[in-house]
Amino acid sequence: MSLSVAFILGALIGFERQYRQRTAGLRTNVLVAVGAAIFVDIAINLTEADGAVRVIAYVVSGIGFLGAGVIMRQEGNIHGLNTAATLWCSAAIGASAGADLIVEAVLATGFILAANTLLRPIVHAIDRRPLDDEAEVLHVIYIICDRTQSKVVMDELNLTLKHHNYPAKDIDVTPFGEKEVEIEATLIASSIEAEDALHIINHLNAMPQIRQAFWDKNAIN
Repeated sequence: MSLSVAFILGALIGFERQYRQRTAGLRTNVLVAVGAAIFVDIAINLTEADGAVRVIAYVVSGIGFLGAGVIMRQEGNIHGLNTAATLWCSAAIGASAGADLIVEAVLATGFILAANTLLRPIVHAIDRRPLDDEAEVLHVIYIICDRTQSKVVMDELNLTLKHHNYPAKDIDVTPFGEKEVEIEATLIASSIEAEDALHIINHLNAMPQIRQAFWDKNAIN
């Protein structure tokens, strides 16, 4: 019974993911839910409640590794967080079904489907809203370049920003892969003209030492 419930509920979640053509679709969510239910069911039958608690902890940590596999970084943006979170929830539903908490598993499935469907238009509406004109905003320029060229790139970055009257108040350099670094320059100015930002980024991207340059802005809470 518990495996059947895990299969059905995992399929409901997976169908929504498959319909939206996400990395982890119908089969993946079903397998995660059923697998979690199997482990918990075995633990309850062999060791009762104490063993089941330990197995659930292992399931949670194991799904964390699986979820990390669908999270990708592309052009400075993180993709796959929602898919990873959904896999984590599918495992929770499977574990609930394996523990014969059928009502809780069904309710959790409803909440997960609502989060992935009903909240979507709300998120899009919020994303489309411009930042409050009175809100303080941080403008950050990101550059990816070869590690051996970072000094040259930072010197040119400072000269370019000063030329456009947008000096940086902070510059951080972090490793990016084996041979490259990411340079993150936070500007002093709380506002910047779009045309100026475009000129700065185009100039930086024209440098042969730079693989990629882009800018972003974040509101300060």
